[in-house]
Amino acid sequence: MKQEYLEKIIELRHQLHVCPELSMEEHQTRQILMDFLATHTCLEVVDRGRWFYAYYHCERPGARAVAFRADFDALPMEEKAEETGISYGSQNPGVSHKCGHDGHSAALAGLALELGGWLLKDGRRSKDEECRESEGGWPPVQDVYLIFQHGEEVGGGGEECARLIKEKRISRVFAIHNRSGYPEGSIVLKSGVVQCASKGLTVFLAGQPAHASQPEDGRNPARAAAELVLAVQEASRQENYEDLVMATIVQVAIGRKNFGIAASEGEVSMTLRGARQSEMEQMEEQIRSQAAALAARDGLSVSFREHDVFPETVNDPASVALAEAAARQGGMEVIAMTELFRASEDFGYYLKACPGAMVYVGNGEDYPQIHTARYDFNDRILETIVEFFKNILISDVLWRG
Repeated sequence: MKQEYLEKIIELRHQLHVCPELSMEEHQTRQILMDFLATHTCLEVVDRGRWFYAYYHCERPGARAVAFRADFDALPMEEKAEETGISYGSQNPGVSHKCGHDGHSAALAGLALELGGWLLKDGRRSKDEECRESEGGWPPVQDVYLIFQHGEEVGGGGEECARLIKEKRISRVFAIHNRSGYPEGSIVLKSGVVQCASKGLTVFLAGQPAHASQPEDGRNPARAAAELVLAVQEASRQENYEDLVMATIVQVAIGRKNFGIAASEGEVSMTLRGARQSEMEQMEEQIRSQAAALAARDGLSVSFREHDVFPETVNDPASVALAEAAARQGGMEVIAMTELFRASEDFGYYLKACPGAMVYVGNGEDYPQIHTARYDFNDRILETIVEFFKNILISDVLWRG
């Protein structure tokens, strides 16, 4: 990768890091990325409202299309300079890029530079033809879509952006996520299910208020809520399922701290997770049925609300083989991931629309984990990601012919 390009995307990554925005609110982030591509590349940039894509046309009749996706939302986490030691820390209180989406987007912008960048020559912008024509197998013989996606952390962006797959008849799609605990710059791969399906579920229980001295005059949901917590544990017993399932209680709230009034409302919130979406839904149905039975027993009404719904992420074996070939062509260390990553990822929506793969890039074996106070994206893997993406385009003989 040209040093000039690498310096640009590192600077871009730091700019994004300074102004992180929560899911579905990424107005400034989106604009920074769109402006960067408009200023530094000759690619067509298409605004789709909350997200956008950049398009490279290979000018080859009948060419197939491949897509790469990056997310750009941040987390509701505070960032403190004394914990990260960086000079470009978040300036938005309570929000920070603790998952590395700033790095994902900067890397995809790096691929955009390689596909159609501008270089300064004699003080003027000039299309980087020399770079594009000087490398074997480059430029690519596919049309390339670079998808910059909002709302990944809440599962709200993937389903919306994945519609582009069918719209543009995209044949294969790839994404990366940085992973700590693996050697820096390594490419970590797995076929089949790589990340769990999940959803947040809240159960609302409503009864009747009463004076605290006469609880028999009301209907208190405390007993039902307590028993529901135990029922959730029973419903998620691993021996009842073929693959991993989990049900994690995240909050229980009953009544108010008013010592003269018996509780009349309560809610139990949980995260449901499963390697197989069908088994997660089986567990969910059991929990809903148990909640309804407890409510009926105690004369309560019951209702449900879903949050942050993610499908399972299932990698296509042929796409994983292609990713492995691309990594080895670039001299990158390849590691087989033996167990799925429990966290959820809305890239699964794309993989329901066409073959592809979620690929992980190592931050370092002792590098701080994502979603922790000390974490900041590792700039040293940006070039690795860009070169890996380029090698996918160069290596993919399925797109030729």
